[in-house]
Amino acid sequence: MADRFMGGGSGTRGRDGSYHRTVRPAGTRFKSGPSQSRLSSPASGSRQVPPPRAAVSGGHRAILPAHPRGGRCPVKTSPMSLILGIVAVVAVAVLLFAFVIPAVTSLIAPGSEQAVEAGLEVEVNIPDGASGDQIAQILSESHVIDDPKVYYSTVRSMQADMLIKPGDYRFTTYQDPESVVQQLIDGPNIAGVTLTIQEGLTVDQTAARVEETYGIPAADFLAQAKASNYVNEYPFLEGAYNDSLEGYLYPKTYSLGENPTADEIIRAMLDQFQIETADLGLSEGANGLTSQELVTLASLIERETAQADERPLVASVIYNRLEEGMPLQIDAAIVYARGGGSDTVTYDDLEIDSPYNVYKNTGLTPGPICSPSVSSIEAALHPADTSYLYYVLSPDGDGHHNFSESYDEFLKNREAYESSLS
Repeated sequence: MADRFMGGGSGTRGRDGSYHRTVRPAGTRFKSGPSQSRLSSPASGSRQVPPPRAAVSGGHRAILPAHPRGGRCPVKTSPMSLILGIVAVVAVAVLLFAFVIPAVTSLIAPGSEQAVEAGLEVEVNIPDGASGDQIAQILSESHVIDDPKVYYSTVRSMQADMLIKPGDYRFTTYQDPESVVQQLIDGPNIAGVTLTIQEGLTVDQTAARVEETYGIPAADFLAQAKASNYVNEYPFLEGAYNDSLEGYLYPKTYSLGENPTADEIIRAMLDQFQIETADLGLSEGANGLTSQELVTLASLIERETAQADERPLVASVIYNRLEEGMPLQIDAAIVYARGGGSDTVTYDDLEIDSPYNVYKNTGLTPGPICSPSVSSIEAALHPADTSYLYYVLSPDGDGHHNFSESYDEFLKNREAYESSLS
Protein backbone atom coordinates (compact mmCIF):
# COMPACT_ATOMS: atom_id res chain seq x y z
CA MET A 1 0.00 0.00 0.00
CA ALA A 2 1.14 3.56 -0.60
CA ASP A 3 2.33 5.89 2.09
CA ARG A 4 0.54 8.35 4.35
CA PHE A 5 -2.35 10.33 2.95
CA MET A 6 -5.93 11.12 3.76
CA GLY A 7 -8.62 10.91 1.15
CA GLY A 8 -12.30 10.46 0.92
CA GLY A 9 -12.11 6.74 1.00
CA SER A 10 -8.61 6.33 1.95
CA GLY A 11 -7.55 9.61 2.97
CA THR A 12 -6.28 8.77 6.32
CA ARG A 13 -2.78 7.86 6.80
CA GLY A 14 -1.33 6.36 9.93
CA ARG A 15 2.03 6.93 11.51
CA ASP A 16 3.10 3.60 10.14
CA GLY A 17 3.22 5.11 6.64
CA SER A 18 0.34 3.21 4.99
CA TYR A 19 -1.99 4.24 2.17
CA HIS A 20 -5.38 2.81 1.29
CA ARG A 21 -7.93 2.62 -1.45
CA THR A 22 -10.10 5.63 -2.02
CA VAL A 23 -13.72 6.27 -2.83
CA ARG A 24 -14.55 9.69 -4.12
CA PRO A 25 -17.05 11.38 -1.76
CA ALA A 26 -19.06 14.51 -2.16
CA GLY A 27 -19.28 17.19 0.47
CA THR A 28 -19.25 20.82 1.43
CA ARG A 29 -17.42 22.83 3.98
CA PHE A 30 -18.19 22.14 7.62
CA LYS A 31 -19.38 25.04 9.70
CA SER A 32 -18.66 24.50 13.35
CA GLY A 33 -21.48 25.42 15.68
CA PRO A 34 -21.58 26.76 18.49
CA SER A 35 -12.15 21.57 49.39
CA GLN A 36 -9.69 23.16 49.32
CA SER A 37 -9.03 23.67 53.00
CA ARG A 38 -8.16 27.23 53.96
CA LEU A 39 -4.67 27.58 55.33
CA SER A 40 -4.39 29.62 58.47
CA SER A 41 -1.19 31.54 59.13
CA PRO A 42 0.34 31.96 62.55
CA ALA A 43 -0.21 35.27 64.28
CA SER A 44 2.42 37.80 63.46
CA GLY A 45 4.74 39.42 65.95
CA SER A 46 5.84 38.31 69.42
CA ARG A 47 3.92 38.03 72.66
CA GLN A 48 4.22 41.25 74.66
CA VAL A 49 5.33 40.93 78.26
CA PRO A 50 3.41 43.27 80.58
CA PRO A 51 5.62 45.87 82.30
CA PRO A 52 6.80 44.76 85.74
CA ARG A 53 5.01 46.09 88.73
CA ALA A 54 7.01 48.50 90.92
CA ALA A 55 8.79 46.76 93.76
CA VAL A 56 7.99 48.08 97.23
CA SER A 57 10.42 47.71 100.08
CA GLY A 58 8.82 46.54 103.24
CA GLY A 59 5.48 45.02 104.03
CA HIS A 60 3.43 47.98 105.36
CA ARG A 61 3.38 51.68 105.53
CA ALA A 62 4.91 52.78 108.83
CA ILE A 63 3.05 55.30 111.10
CA LEU A 64 5.72 57.72 112.14
CA PRO A 65 5.62 59.58 115.45
CA ALA A 66 4.94 63.31 115.39
CA HIS A 67 7.88 65.70 115.61
CA PRO A 68 7.76 68.12 118.47
CA ARG A 69 7.62 71.00 116.02
CA GLY A 70 4.65 69.60 114.10
CA GLY A 71 6.57 67.58 111.41
CA ARG A 72 7.44 63.98 111.01
CA CYS A 73 10.43 62.29 112.39
CA PRO A 74 13.10 61.43 109.80
CA VAL A 75 13.08 57.77 108.69
CA LYS A 76 16.11 55.70 109.40
CA THR A 77 16.65 53.01 106.66
CA SER A 78 17.84 49.71 107.95
CA PRO A 79 20.65 47.83 106.12
CA MET A 80 18.27 44.95 105.31
CA SER A 81 15.76 47.27 103.59
CA LEU A 82 18.56 48.75 101.47
CA ILE A 83 19.69 45.31 100.33
CA LEU A 84 16.13 44.26 99.39
CA GLY A 85 15.70 47.45 97.35
CA ILE A 86 18.87 46.83 95.37
CA VAL A 87 17.78 43.25 94.61
CA ALA A 88 14.41 44.49 93.33
CA VAL A 89 16.02 47.05 91.00
CA VAL A 90 18.33 44.39 89.54
CA ALA A 91 15.36 42.06 88.96
CA VAL A 92 13.48 44.76 87.07
CA ALA A 93 16.52 45.41 84.88
CA VAL A 94 16.84 41.71 84.06
CA LEU A 95 13.18 41.52 83.02
CA LEU A 96 13.53 44.57 80.79
CA PHE A 97 16.59 43.30 78.92
CA ALA A 98 15.42 39.68 78.68
CA PHE A 99 11.81 40.14 77.57
CA VAL A 100 10.40 43.59 77.12
CA ILE A 101 13.11 45.19 74.95
CA PRO A 102 13.39 42.20 72.49
CA ALA A 103 9.59 42.06 72.17
CA VAL A 104 9.31 45.76 71.40
CA THR A 105 12.20 45.54 68.94
CA SER A 106 10.54 42.68 67.05
CA LEU A 107 7.33 44.69 66.79
CA ILE A 108 9.11 47.74 65.45
CA ALA A 109 11.26 45.94 62.84
CA PRO A 110 10.31 42.27 62.40
CA GLY A 111 12.74 40.25 60.27
CA SER A 112 14.93 43.27 59.69
CA GLU A 113 17.96 41.02 59.49
CA GLN A 114 18.08 37.61 57.79
CA ALA A 115 20.32 35.17 59.55
CA VAL A 116 20.81 33.25 56.27
CA GLU A 117 22.06 34.76 53.02
CA ALA A 118 19.53 34.84 50.17
CA GLY A 119 20.15 32.76 47.04
CA LEU A 120 21.79 29.77 48.69
CA GLU A 121 20.80 26.35 47.32
CA VAL A 122 18.89 24.12 49.73
CA GLU A 123 17.19 20.74 49.43
CA VAL A 124 13.96 19.94 51.23
CA ASN A 125 11.65 16.96 51.43
CA ILE A 126 7.88 17.40 51.44
CA PRO A 127 6.47 14.26 53.07
CA ASP A 128 3.48 12.49 51.58
CA GLY A 129 0.33 13.67 53.33
CA ALA A 130 1.92 16.79 54.83
CA SER A 131 -0.57 19.50 55.80
CA GLY A 132 -0.36 23.08 54.61
CA ASP A 133 1.02 24.17 57.98
CA GLN A 134 3.64 21.44 57.92
CA ILE A 135 4.77 22.41 54.41
CA ALA A 136 5.00 26.07 55.42
CA GLN A 137 7.02 25.11 58.50
CA ILE A 138 9.44 22.99 56.42
CA LEU A 139 9.93 25.80 53.90
CA SER A 140 10.33 28.40 56.64
CA GLU A 141 12.83 26.37 58.67
CA SER A 142 14.86 25.83 55.49
CA HIS A 143 14.66 29.58 54.78
CA VAL A 144 13.06 28.92 51.39
CA ILE A 145 10.31 31.36 52.34
CA ASP A 146 10.62 34.43 54.54
CA ASP A 147 7.01 35.07 55.54
CA PRO A 148 4.53 32.17 55.88
CA LYS A 149 1.64 34.61 55.45
CA VAL A 150 2.86 35.57 51.97
CA TYR A 151 3.32 31.88 51.12
CA TYR A 152 -0.23 31.03 52.22
CA SER A 153 -1.60 33.95 50.21
CA THR A 154 0.30 32.75 47.13
CA VAL A 155 -1.01 29.19 47.53
CA ARG A 156 -4.57 30.50 47.66
CA SER A 157 -4.15 32.91 44.73
CA MET A 158 -2.72 30.09 42.57
CA GLN A 159 -5.44 27.66 43.81
CA ALA A 160 -2.69 25.20 44.63
CA ASP A 161 -3.98 23.85 47.94
CA MET A 162 -4.72 20.39 46.49
CA LEU A 163 -2.03 20.36 43.77
CA ILE A 164 1.18 20.36 45.83
CA LYS A 165 3.14 17.15 45.35
CA PRO A 166 5.36 15.38 47.89
CA GLY A 167 8.98 14.57 47.18
CA ASP A 168 12.49 15.99 47.13
CA TYR A 169 13.01 19.56 45.97
CA ARG A 170 15.88 21.92 45.33
CA PHE A 171 15.15 25.58 46.11
CA THR A 172 17.16 28.70 46.95
CA THR A 173 16.91 30.61 50.21
CA TYR A 174 14.28 33.36 50.26
CA GLN A 175 13.04 32.36 46.83
CA ASP A 176 10.15 34.16 45.15
CA PRO A 177 6.93 32.65 46.65
CA GLU A 178 5.24 32.19 43.26
CA SER A 179 8.16 30.20 41.88
CA VAL A 180 8.19 28.07 45.05
CA VAL A 181 4.48 27.25 44.76
CA GLN A 182 4.75 26.60 41.01
CA GLN A 183 7.59 24.13 41.61
CA LEU A 184 5.52 22.37 44.27
CA ILE A 185 2.73 22.06 41.69
CA ASP A 186 5.09 20.78 38.98
CA GLY A 187 6.57 18.20 41.33
CA PRO A 188 9.99 17.16 42.66
CA ASN A 189 12.92 18.61 40.73
CA ILE A 190 15.88 16.72 42.15
CA ALA A 191 17.46 14.42 39.60
CA GLY A 192 16.69 10.77 40.14
CA VAL A 193 14.34 8.23 38.65
CA THR A 194 12.08 9.89 36.08
CA LEU A 195 9.16 8.55 34.07
CA THR A 196 8.75 9.94 30.56
CA ILE A 197 5.42 9.48 28.81
CA GLN A 198 5.48 10.76 25.25
CA GLU A 199 2.52 12.26 23.45
CA GLY A 200 0.47 9.68 21.60
CA LEU A 201 1.05 6.70 23.91
CA THR A 202 -1.85 4.43 24.79
CA VAL A 203 -2.69 3.26 28.30
CA ASP A 204 -1.13 -0.11 27.48
CA GLN A 205 2.08 1.55 26.31
CA THR A 206 2.09 3.75 29.40
CA ALA A 207 1.76 0.68 31.62
CA ALA A 208 4.73 -0.89 29.85
CA ARG A 209 6.78 2.27 30.40
CA VAL A 210 5.86 2.28 34.10
CA GLU A 211 6.98 -1.34 34.41
CA GLU A 212 10.31 -0.52 32.74
CA THR A 213 10.91 2.44 35.03
CA TYR A 214 9.61 1.33 38.41
CA GLY A 215 9.12 -2.43 38.12
CA ILE A 216 5.37 -2.22 38.72
CA PRO A 217 3.82 -5.02 36.64
CA ALA A 218 1.91 -3.62 33.68
CA ALA A 219 -1.08 -5.78 34.59
CA ASP A 220 -1.21 -4.22 38.08
CA PHE A 221 -1.03 -0.72 36.62
CA LEU A 222 -3.83 -1.47 34.15
CA ALA A 223 -5.97 -2.96 36.91
CA GLN A 224 -5.68 0.32 38.80
CA ALA A 225 -6.14 2.54 35.72
CA LYS A 226 -9.93 2.55 35.78
CA ALA A 227 -11.97 5.74 35.51
CA SER A 228 -14.34 4.53 38.23
CA ASN A 229 -11.44 4.58 40.72
CA TYR A 230 -10.94 8.34 40.20
CA VAL A 231 -14.12 9.90 38.84
CA ASN A 232 -15.20 11.23 42.26
CA GLU A 233 -12.05 13.34 42.49
CA TYR A 234 -11.63 14.07 38.77
CA PRO A 235 -15.06 14.97 37.33
CA PHE A 236 -13.70 15.20 33.77
CA LEU A 237 -13.62 11.38 33.78
CA GLU A 238 -17.42 11.20 33.96
CA GLY A 239 -18.63 9.09 31.06
CA ALA A 240 -15.19 7.73 30.10
CA TYR A 241 -15.67 4.99 27.51
CA ASN A 242 -15.27 1.42 28.77
CA ASP A 243 -14.18 2.73 32.22
CA SER A 244 -10.79 3.51 30.68
CA LEU A 245 -8.31 6.30 31.43
CA GLU A 246 -7.29 6.31 27.77
CA GLY A 247 -6.58 9.89 26.74
CA TYR A 248 -6.21 11.26 30.28
CA LEU A 249 -2.78 10.05 31.45
CA TYR A 250 -1.11 13.28 30.46
CA PRO A 251 2.19 12.95 28.55
CA LYS A 252 5.07 14.50 30.47
CA THR A 253 8.32 13.65 32.28
CA TYR A 254 7.54 12.91 35.93
CA SER A 255 9.82 12.76 38.95
CA LEU A 256 7.96 10.72 41.54
CA GLY A 257 10.68 9.42 43.85
CA GLU A 258 12.14 5.96 43.94
CA ASN A 259 9.13 3.74 44.63
CA PRO A 260 5.77 5.34 43.77
CA THR A 261 2.66 3.20 43.68
CA ALA A 262 0.51 2.75 40.60
CA ASP A 263 -2.11 4.93 42.25
CA GLU A 264 0.39 7.75 42.90
CA ILE A 265 1.59 7.64 39.28
CA ILE A 266 -1.94 7.76 37.92
CA ARG A 267 -2.91 10.63 40.20
CA ALA A 268 0.14 12.62 39.11
CA MET A 269 -0.89 12.18 35.47
CA LEU A 270 -4.53 13.08 36.12
CA ASP A 271 -3.42 16.13 38.11
CA GLN A 272 -1.28 17.20 35.17
CA PHE A 273 -4.17 16.76 32.73
CA GLN A 274 -6.27 18.94 35.00
CA ILE A 275 -3.57 21.62 35.17
CA GLU A 276 -2.92 21.64 31.41
CA THR A 277 -6.61 21.95 30.48
CA ALA A 278 -7.78 24.19 33.33
CA ASP A 279 -8.02 27.35 31.20
CA LEU A 280 -9.31 25.79 27.97
CA GLY A 281 -13.00 25.51 28.81
CA LEU A 282 -12.88 21.82 27.89
CA SER A 283 -15.52 20.78 30.41
CA GLU A 284 -18.10 22.99 28.67
CA GLY A 285 -17.71 21.22 25.33
CA ALA A 286 -17.38 22.98 21.96
CA ASN A 287 -18.39 22.73 18.31
CA GLY A 288 -21.30 20.47 19.19
CA LEU A 289 -19.07 17.94 20.95
CA THR A 290 -18.87 16.95 24.61
CA SER A 291 -15.64 17.15 26.56
CA GLN A 292 -15.19 13.39 26.16
CA GLU A 293 -15.65 13.63 22.37
CA LEU A 294 -13.21 16.53 22.20
CA VAL A 295 -10.51 14.49 23.93
CA THR A 296 -11.27 11.63 21.52
CA LEU A 297 -10.93 13.96 18.52
CA ALA A 298 -7.71 15.39 19.98
CA SER A 299 -6.24 11.89 20.22
CA LEU A 300 -6.91 11.35 16.51
CA ILE A 301 -5.26 14.67 15.68
CA GLU A 302 -2.27 13.70 17.82
CA ARG A 303 -1.71 10.54 15.82
CA GLU A 304 -2.24 12.24 12.44
CA THR A 305 0.48 14.88 12.66
CA ALA A 306 3.46 15.70 14.81
CA GLN A 307 3.47 19.31 13.54
CA ALA A 308 1.78 21.57 16.08
CA ASP A 309 1.21 24.36 13.52
CA GLU A 310 -0.94 22.18 11.25
CA ARG A 311 -3.04 20.47 13.93
CA PRO A 312 -5.88 23.02 13.53
CA LEU A 313 -5.92 22.13 9.80
CA VAL A 314 -6.14 18.41 10.51
CA ALA A 315 -8.91 19.21 12.99
CA SER A 316 -10.80 21.08 10.28
CA VAL A 317 -10.61 18.07 7.94
CA ILE A 318 -12.01 15.78 10.63
CA TYR A 319 -14.82 18.22 11.46
CA ASN A 320 -15.66 18.66 7.75
CA ARG A 321 -15.80 14.90 7.22
CA LEU A 322 -18.02 14.47 10.27
CA GLU A 323 -20.34 17.13 8.89
CA GLU A 324 -20.50 15.39 5.52
CA GLY A 325 -21.04 11.94 7.03
CA MET A 326 -17.79 10.71 5.49
CA PRO A 327 -15.74 7.99 7.19
CA LEU A 328 -12.62 9.40 8.83
CA GLN A 329 -10.40 6.56 7.56
CA ILE A 330 -7.60 7.17 10.05
CA ASP A 331 -5.17 4.26 10.06
CA ALA A 332 -4.08 4.88 13.67
CA ALA A 333 -7.63 4.00 14.77
CA ILE A 334 -7.35 0.71 12.88
CA VAL A 335 -4.05 -0.03 14.64
CA TYR A 336 -5.76 0.65 17.96
CA ALA A 337 -8.66 -1.62 16.98
CA ARG A 338 -6.33 -4.52 16.17
CA GLY A 339 -4.45 -4.12 19.49
CA GLY A 340 -1.39 -2.15 18.42
CA GLY A 341 1.73 -3.12 16.58
CA SER A 342 3.92 -1.39 14.04
CA ASP A 343 3.01 -3.45 10.97
CA THR A 344 1.45 -1.74 7.97
CA VAL A 345 -2.34 -1.67 7.94
CA THR A 346 -3.64 -4.30 5.56
CA TYR A 347 -6.92 -4.77 3.72
CA ASP A 348 -7.77 -7.50 6.19
CA ASP A 349 -7.31 -4.99 9.02
CA LEU A 350 -9.89 -2.76 7.35
CA GLU A 351 -12.46 -5.50 7.87
CA ILE A 352 -11.98 -5.69 11.64
CA ASP A 353 -15.32 -5.67 13.44
CA SER A 354 -14.72 -2.87 15.93
CA PRO A 355 -16.27 0.50 16.82
CA TYR A 356 -12.76 1.89 16.27
CA ASN A 357 -12.85 0.85 12.60
CA VAL A 358 -13.34 4.29 11.03
CA TYR A 359 -13.22 2.83 7.55
CA LYS A 360 -16.45 0.87 8.11
CA ASN A 361 -18.06 3.27 10.60
CA THR A 362 -18.78 6.96 10.34
CA GLY A 363 -18.30 9.36 13.23
CA LEU A 364 -15.63 9.50 15.90
CA THR A 365 -14.18 6.48 17.64
CA PRO A 366 -16.08 5.74 20.88
CA GLY A 367 -13.14 6.88 23.00
CA PRO A 368 -9.61 8.27 22.70
CA ILE A 369 -6.92 6.17 21.01
CA CYS A 370 -3.97 7.74 22.88
CA SER A 371 -2.97 10.51 25.28
CA PRO A 372 -3.03 13.79 23.33
CA SER A 373 -0.93 16.86 23.99
CA VAL A 374 -2.52 20.15 25.00
CA SER A 375 -1.72 21.39 21.47
CA SER A 376 -4.01 18.74 19.97
CA ILE A 377 -6.71 19.47 22.54
CA GLU A 378 -6.57 23.16 21.63
CA ALA A 379 -6.86 22.24 17.95
CA ALA A 380 -9.96 20.15 18.67
CA LEU A 381 -11.47 23.13 20.47
CA HIS A 382 -10.42 25.67 17.84
CA PRO A 383 -10.14 24.08 14.37
CA ALA A 384 -9.08 26.16 11.39
CA ASP A 385 -11.91 27.51 9.24
CA THR A 386 -11.41 25.59 6.00
CA SER A 387 -13.24 23.47 3.43
CA TYR A 388 -10.50 20.85 3.34
CA LEU A 389 -11.53 17.21 3.11
CA TYR A 390 -8.18 15.61 2.30
CA TYR A 391 -4.52 15.77 3.15
CA VAL A 392 -1.42 13.87 2.11
CA LEU A 393 2.19 14.04 3.21
CA SER A 394 4.26 16.70 1.51
CA PRO A 395 6.88 15.51 -1.01
CA ASP A 396 9.37 17.77 0.81
CA GLY A 397 9.72 15.08 3.48
CA ASP A 398 9.50 17.55 6.39
CA GLY A 399 6.55 15.87 8.08
CA HIS A 400 4.02 18.45 6.92
CA HIS A 401 0.99 17.76 4.73
CA ASN A 402 -0.63 19.22 1.66
CA PHE A 403 -4.35 19.90 2.18
CA SER A 404 -7.05 19.98 -0.49
CA GLU A 405 -10.78 20.53 -0.91
CA SER A 406 -11.40 18.43 -4.00
CA TYR A 407 -10.72 14.80 -4.73
CA ASP A 408 -8.93 15.65 -7.97
CA GLU A 409 -6.54 17.97 -6.14
CA PHE A 410 -5.96 15.26 -3.60
CA LEU A 411 -4.98 12.80 -6.33
CA LYS A 412 -2.42 15.26 -7.67
CA ASN A 413 -0.93 15.76 -4.21
CA ARG A 414 -0.80 12.03 -3.69
CA GLU A 415 0.96 11.50 -6.99
CA ALA A 416 3.54 14.14 -6.09
CA TYR A 417 4.19 12.45 -2.76
CA GLU A 418 4.53 8.99 -4.29
CA SER A 419 6.91 10.33 -6.93
CA SER A 420 9.13 11.70 -4.16
CA LEU A 421 9.56 8.17 -2.79
CA SER A 422 11.03 6.76 -6.00
